[in-house]
Amino acid sequence: MKIWLLALLASLTLQTTSNIIWDKTIHDFGDVSVSDGPLSCTFTLTNKGEEPVVIYEVVASCGCTNVSWSKNTIKTGETGTVTVTYKNEDGPYPFEKNVSCYITGQTRPVILRLRGVVHDKKKSLEELYGAGKIGKFGLKSRELKLGTVKQGLSASEAVQVANLGKKPLRIEWKDVSEGLSISVSPNPIPAGGIATLSYSYTPKEGIYGLQTLSASPIIDGKADGTTLEIDAHVRENFDGLDEPRRKNAPVPVFETSTLDLGFIDGKGSIELVFKCTNKGKSPFHIYKVDSRTDGVSVISAPDVQAGGKGVLKLRLDSSKLPKGENVINIILTTNAPLRPVLNLFATAVIK
Repeated sequence: MKIWLLALLASLTLQTTSNIIWDKTIHDFGDVSVSDGPLSCTFTLTNKGEEPVVIYEVVASCGCTNVSWSKNTIKTGETGTVTVTYKNEDGPYPFEKNVSCYITGQTRPVILRLRGVVHDKKKSLEELYGAGKIGKFGLKSRELKLGTVKQGLSASEAVQVANLGKKPLRIEWKDVSEGLSISVSPNPIPAGGIATLSYSYTPKEGIYGLQTLSASPIIDGKADGTTLEIDAHVRENFDGLDEPRRKNAPVPVFETSTLDLGFIDGKGSIELVFKCTNKGKSPFHIYKVDSRTDGVSVISAPDVQAGGKGVLKLRLDSSKLPKGENVINIILTTNAPLRPVLNLFATAVIK
């Protein structure tokens, strides 16, 4: 059947919820070498819905990736596959490639990701996983990233870890942040072996903005107080917003996005004022104000009514800033579908 006809079928059978379950949407090849040649992985989907589905197109993000997929109709309870091959012809460098998978009945494509780091020659486990190691538990870093998480949904990531020792290593966890799930597979990790550290986060209702999650590993029954940190940014979920509500949504426009504070002595507090006009048709609300710069706090962040004006006031403790040039990034998590995350800035030179 022609692709265009299958695409039309998809548009005629839209579903509001997805009944497709994937075994994974990310595949990390980890550390490989140029001599390994092409790298292949397979993603498997299961149809949990009541209607049959068809994978009618799979599109790779670049010509360095080849794709193949199940062309048959996938009935209820049956599985299909998407196989992706990275050619590995571009020499040593980190890579991350996306593949868009179009399935009948789905309103948007599923994004499958593959990634890894290509080296010019093989490296030892200690070289690859020693930077963040905890005892014999090898990690590239103790600071992990999760990226954007939409309210009401979960986000997942996975990284490779290693056993740097000569006997199997069992990993358990304690002091895990609320909503965070974390695990290692296989567990125990074989001596001198590689494993996958998987983590996912489902934010509690009402949680927004930057979140620093944490979990402490227990290695072979022992904990030394070391903590892994996982950064996430929770924003509003506008996926189910219909067209009328989008048209009536708030539209914040700030008079300026950057304040130049000039030269300051770095001894006192400074008030930062950002003026906003709401050009939308419903109130504009800031769920949370964040900054990665120490010393920023909120004085007031009032809602701005439709067609109205408002003022966001912040306090900057300049004694927290180092000498020299500083760029202070202020991150707003909002209820505006067009601008769910807003970045404001202040610049200052501490004498």
